Amino acid sequence: MTDRAKMVDVGEAEIYTETHGEGEPMLLIAGLGGKGSFWHKQVPMLAERYKLILHDHRGVGNSSPAPVVTSSQEMAQDVLALMDAMGLESAHVVGHSTGGAIGQHMALMQPNKVKSLVLSASWPGPTQLFVDTFRTRRDILINCGVRQYMMVGSLLASPAWSISPTYPGMDEYLKQRIETFPGLEIELARLNAVMTHDLRYRLKDINVPTGVISARDDSLTSADMSDELAKLIPDAKQVMLPEGGHFCPMTVTERYNQELLDLIDAING
Repeated sequence: MTDRAKMVDVGEAEIYTETHGEGEPMLLIAGLGGKGSFWHKQVPMLAERYKLILHDHRGVGNSSPAPVVTSSQEMAQDVLALMDAMGLESAHVVGHSTGGAIGQHMALMQPNKVKSLVLSASWPGPTQLFVDTFRTRRDILINCGVRQYMMVGSLLASPAWSISPTYPGMDEYLKQRIETFPGLEIELARLNAVMTHDLRYRLKDINVPTGVISARDDSLTSADMSDELAKLIPDAKQVMLPEGGHFCPMTVTERYNQELLDLIDAING
């Protein structure tokens, strides 16, 4: 397995990337947090078959901050520009949450670049509960601060049983995330991208092999949202994990990894 990290110039920004393994290229696209490190528990298994490309979204982690992007479509344009800059004609795409929103745009904008698509804990468009949840998170960030915003986000994304056994207290638990917080302007722009993503009426036009994976107890992108994705995208295959919450790749890693790999195999024939 190889492990190569570098900055890639995509025109308006420099994007931090990591490459693991060899084989057909596969892009792993993180969610609202935007850091490629989200996928590190998936890398060992997937890198046995694929050349994995992880990246930090523009403005997040080690990538450059400007200019700020405010929509999932702009984020998708960054990934497509990244593919061009890295000389990737096409790749398998796995996107978690906002990464799945990005993947939807990619499959509609340049389907020739997407060999297959897996949407992990993602959504087709907002519901009232979804919007109210993210408006509440935004208000907490603005009115209460980063520490409280991060804690509420963690409790929404991960079941308590996955946190409590090793929970060291809020300050220690959130220390690294607070240290790498991208700043209020960028985070608010990313929250706006989440709340405004809506491709419900275009998903019927996705014509790349697609899979949908999620957990039934997801409090952010609820099970009915995954069901809707699978119904709206022609011939999509679906896997619903019994538990794991929104961060199921982290909370039920072994089960998630095996189901993900089986799903990738199934949609790619």
